[in-house]
Amino acid sequence: MPNTAPEGQLIREIGVIETTQSDNILRWDGDNLYVEQDIYHNGQLVHKKYKRRVTRNVAQALAEMLHDHDQ
Repeated sequence: MPNTAPEGQLIREIGVIETTQSDNILRWDGDNLYVEQDIYHNGQLVHKKYKRRVTRNVAQALAEMLHDHDQ
């Protein structure tokens, strides 16, 4: 399991510190609710626009908020 380091997530198994950058915009592709992130290992870009799905709890909370807003 990764540990939290001040610079990002330390992933001991592969010996890197993982950091991310995101515009924090929720996107829907018809199947998944996600945010796009750029993933860096030790400062080097390894994934551009990686789609990280939001958790079921977050999706359910958003659905409730949208439902309450419509009424």
